[in-house]
Amino acid sequence: MITAIVLIKTSVNRIPEIAEAIAALDSVSEVFSVTGTYDLIAMVRVPRHDDLADVIPGRISKIEGVEATDTHVAFRTYSQHDLEAAFAIGLDA
Repeated sequence: MITAIVLIKTSVNRIPEIAEAIAALDSVSEVFSVTGTYDLIAMVRVPRHDDLADVIPGRISKIEGVEATDTHVAFRTYSQHDLEAAFAIGLDA
């Protein structure tokens, strides 16, 4: 699975509506409203690298109010949640 972190600039008067529209897309797992240079951050997960083109410029960028995106593709994922799950294998709850 390929994970992309998409930083999104939007029309500031429509942030909640834009976030909901992005979150409704199939390959988007989370959308965060954030402070700073960008208004939203979306986590996109797709099976193939080529699928990123379908989701990010093909769908996210076409949502009304999305002004710009900046995409970062993850090489590896490190997660405390994943580590806890791995160490819990075989343990009874």
